[in-house]
Order: sequence, then C-alpha cells, then structure tokens
Amino acid sequence: MTIVLLGLAALGCGIGGQSAKFPTAVTTFAGRDGAFGEPFGIAVRDGDLYVSDGEKDCIWKIDQQGKAVGFASGLNTPSQIAFLPDGSMIVADTGSNTIRSIDSSGANKVIAGIIGEAGDNDGASTEARFRGPVGVAVGKDGRIFVADSYNDRIRVIENGTVRTLSGSTQGFADGAAAQFDTPTGLAIWKGLLLVADTGNGRIRAVENDGSVWTLTGGGDGRSANSTLSAASFYRPVGIAVGPNDELFVADRSTLRYVGGAVPRIRTLNDASRGLRDGKLTNSRFNRISGLAVDEKGRVFIADSDNRVVRVVEATASRPPLSPEEAAKIQFPAEMSQERAPELPRWPYDPPDQKRDIAGTFGEIRGKVTGEPTDILHFHNGLDIAGGYGETARLVRSEKVLDPAAADNFDTLRELVRMPQLGYIHIRLGRNANGTTFGDPRFLFSIDTTGKLIDVRIPRGSRFSAGEALGTLNPMNHVHLVAGRSGYEMNALDALVLPNVSDSIAPVIDNVHLSIGGQEIETNARLSRIQLAGNVRLLAEAYDRMDGNPDRRKLGLYKLGWQLIKGDGTPAADVDWTLKFDRLPQPDAVPLVYAKDSYSGATGITRFIYIVSNRVSGDLVQENVIDLKDIEQGKWTLRVSAADRFGNLATKDISFEVTE
Repeated sequence: MTIVLLGLAALGCGIGGQSAKFPTAVTTFAGRDGAFGEPFGIAVRDGDLYVSDGEKDCIWKIDQQGKAVGFASGLNTPSQIAFLPDGSMIVADTGSNTIRSIDSSGANKVIAGIIGEAGDNDGASTEARFRGPVGVAVGKDGRIFVADSYNDRIRVIENGTVRTLSGSTQGFADGAAAQFDTPTGLAIWKGLLLVADTGNGRIRAVENDGSVWTLTGGGDGRSANSTLSAASFYRPVGIAVGPNDELFVADRSTLRYVGGAVPRIRTLNDASRGLRDGKLTNSRFNRISGLAVDEKGRVFIADSDNRVVRVVEATASRPPLSPEEAAKIQFPAEMSQERAPELPRWPYDPPDQKRDIAGTFGEIRGKVTGEPTDILHFHNGLDIAGGYGETARLVRSEKVLDPAAADNFDTLRELVRMPQLGYIHIRLGRNANGTTFGDPRFLFSIDTTGKLIDVRIPRGSRFSAGEALGTLNPMNHVHLVAGRSGYEMNALDALVLPNVSDSIAPVIDNVHLSIGGQEIETNARLSRIQLAGNVRLLAEAYDRMDGNPDRRKLGLYKLGWQLIKGDGTPAADVDWTLKFDRLPQPDAVPLVYAKDSYSGATGITRFIYIVSNRVSGDLVQENVIDLKDIEQGKWTLRVSAADRFGNLATKDISFEVTE
C-alpha cells in the first residue's frame, strides 16, 4: 500500500526556528559499498555521524561526504548510542548485557553491568545486571537512561549506581506502577524521557518520579495520519527530537512525524518495505532502527535491513541509488550456503537425510476467484516436511538482530526471524507438550495462572547450525525463508541442501489462449488455429521432485514462451516472463496466477500461470504476446516451464497468422 502525505505544509514548522524548507529529499548517505552489516544506533557530534553496527560488532564514524571508517570495535551487538556532555560516547552493548563508554580514541570500557551476565538487580554499577539493553539517552545533567529491554524496565545510571526508574514486568500500564513491553529507543524531550515501547506499539513519556503516561499510540490504526490519541504504531524503535521539539519516530519501515501547532502524527514515506531514494513520500526503507537530527535539520536514518544510512534533507546532496546499486545491496552474494563455514544440512536430524519438500517459493497461497475480497499472497519460503513435535534446528549459524525477532506466539505461524533466514510453524524453545527447553536464550512470559503467554529471543542471542529452535506444530513442516527480511529469495538458490535431487521434468497440463477476452479453442481436433493481434497466454502447470509423494504438485521456478517459424527455426530465444528467484511484489499475485488457481494448508494445488505477463522481483507488467508485426504464415507457440534443477517441459500450439 502506498501512503501519500497530504497537507505537510500545514505543519507550519521551519527547521531550527528558520524558514528552511521541510526536508523531503531522501538519498543513501553511506553504505553504498556494502561495508555495513546492520546499522542500528545513530548520533551526530561535531559535524560527524556515528553509527553502531550490530552485525559487525563495531561503531562507524562517517564524515560529511558519507565516507565511513571504523571508530570502535570489540563490542557485542551494539545498539543505541548517545553522548555525554564531555564528548564520551555511551553504548547499549546489547549482546554483552552491559552499558559501555567509548573515548575519542575509540577505546571502550564497561560502566555498568557485567559482561555475559544477565539479570535485573540494581546497585553499584559494577554489580548491577541488565538483560539485553537496547536504548540509551543522556540527560543534561549527565544521567544515563537505559532501556533495559528484556527486563521491561527503564534504568538510570548516576553517581556510580544503577536504579530502576520505571517498569516491572512485561505488560502495559500507565501511572506510578507502569509496565512496558520490550522498550527500546530513548530520547530526551522537553525535560521528559520518551520511550519507544516496541511491544506495546506506543510512545511513552516518563516523568522524573518514574510515573508514565502515553504520548501517542494505541489507537485504532485506521489512518496513517491522525491525532496523537487515535494514532497507532506497529513496532516503534527509534526516536529523534528536532530543533523545534518536533519528533521523528522509526516505526518498522515507516518514518513517522509528530508536530504542528496542534500536534498530529503523520506518516512521511511509502509504507512498503524496500530501498528507494527520491521524494520522501515515495521513498522506501526496511526496518528503521535509529534516527538523528543535526543542526541543519537533516534527518539521518539507520536503515537496518537495507544495511545503509539514509538522509532526509531539503535538497538532495548526492545522486539517488540506481536500481543496479540497490540490487547489489538488497541481494548480496554472501547468502550462498557455499560461502558459509558450516556443512550443508536440513533443519532436522540426521542433518543430511533428505526430506520431502512440500511447498516451493513463489507459489500462490489462497484462491483466485477474481473478487476484490480475495486474500492472496506469494509463498516466500520452502516448506520442508517433518513429523509433529519433531525438533527443528538451525541450518546455519546466525545471531538475532531484530529486537522483536520472535512473533505470533502459540499460533500456527509462530516464527523467529534471523538476519538471513526465517523459521515458521515452530513452537520456539519448547517441546510438543508445551514444556520449555530450559534454554536461557528463550525468554518466556507467564500469566497469573502459570500459563505461557509469550516468548522473546533477545537481540544479540547467538545460535549455531544444528542447535534446536523448537518443535514442529500441527503444520508438520518448517517454512524456511531465505534472504533478508523484505528481500526474500528462493531457498533453492540460496542454500545447498544435502542429497536433494530432482530428475523429474515439470508437467504442463493445459494451455489457454485468448484474444480480447475471448478464449481460443486449442483442442487437438483442430490441426491449426488462427491468431492475430494481442494474445493472452495461460498455462496450467506444476513441478515434482524426486522422492516426493505422487500427489505433491509444486510451483515452478520459471515459465516463458517462444515463437517457432514454419521451418522449425526459433524466431528468438525463450522469453522467460515469470521468474521466482526473487519474491515478486505482493500486489502481483493476480498478474501471475489466473482465476481458479489455489493452494494452501490442505496441500491441494492448482497453478494456472499467466505466462504472457512479465513478473520477476520488482518488475511487474501486465502484458500480451503481440503478433501484429510478424509475417503471415504457419507458426508454433511453444510454452516452456522449468524447475530450479534445469528440468524443462514444453508444449506446442500450432497456429497460422492471417491477414
């Protein structure tokens, strides 16, 4: 869905008290060379930009030309950063459960917490414990505020001690007995501490006495632009304060704005995930984590899953990313399993035992009826069958970076999202009977009756290939997603699965042609049909794999068409119009699958592909086969369907072009 910002000028705010133009141009400021792993926290100091990198465990320093150099290393999944009045940097070092300071030389030291020890006790800074702290902010008096994210508390470091300012257990409550749910980003605003209460989808304000009230969020979510009380957020993480006390909020992949004479919430960009520079209203981001505003009113954005730093300014100071540059950032070669140090494996034990692939990338989910009420989407992973309650394991080593990586607790779509792989349909951290593994990386919340009600896996948690993630729920398979969130790719391209084979060619059951909405009879009774003008081509087809049950019909890797002259020579190479190496745009489903196509949890499938359309990744074109410029005579239209392993099926339709 594209969200267009209306009435921005009505906010009536200049930047820094001046009549400067509101920043509306987005460009990629740093990271075009692919140097960043996961930019997260961001801060401006003396004209330079500093960015934490949660994947590479370091801090980068970026000059005004966008050149990044290493500033500090030896960290463990650093998150938000801030500066003390003396210029020292404060870092929430999430993976080590500590708060650190970094001097001008880049040397770091622990100022609170104990490396590798999680807990929630207050006391002397050398004895206090944190649990995955993500946010930090510094008050004018030098006090350090900490979002102790997985303790659901706001802590204060002052005079060598740590105390809890607000919060207790996971939940939601305002007032003196406040509760938070995974608080992350912090900012100082008009003497108040603002908290991005990620799990509750709200921006909260904390008074000096620790009492809390909700500034905005928790509304009905019906409008991207609304009053503070009616506004809703998905998962806010970053907050930044502008020169006129206006607020910018990082809400997953949208940049939200709070300002105006009568403050309102406005969504400033296209809500779809992606990497697109240009006009702010059309720009796209992918998991914004950190925000900073400099004295010129420029908004700097840590665009985490795009692995770049973006800038919003009045006039673009550098050229926008080209589609080719964006593609290199979105789909790095590192995803290949052959580059990984571990041996290839399946998500079960034994690791090399071949399993039934029950669903492939790009298949339709839902049924095409042609009605506006159709709920359709592309299958974004590989379904690997297993037994109910069987242990699901990681296929490669990764660490958690998203502060809310686990989702959909106790549903059939319970999942965890690692940076490069996602695992769905799993009871995370627990057995089939609901008992927990006892693994401290899985943090469970329990209600007053003792029932498990949530699970979180803290940012910075590390997992090795082969370690247990959980057990299969009644869906009886692991839905394995490959590629970074928003840039899913075909897992058969991205991973090497041992002992997998496919020697079976796809099957093309039927081919349908139509002109101007009228279907053309292609029955074998007719030796040759007559075609002219613009032709729409549909093919009902499916794939199979070695070892799969005969009933299993899988989606294809690519389809295309080719014209063959009357003498048997090709007029051109096969035009592969539908490709499933990258996940197509969500709204492209009706352009790939024709009416009466369906697939879902029952395993019954029917794939009717619209082969004359052109869909591949971001490319989405409704199209026809144009015959008006080919010479009269006898021709053959050859439909081709291929799987990932190179097996090919074709079906020929003989026709004649007449005047």
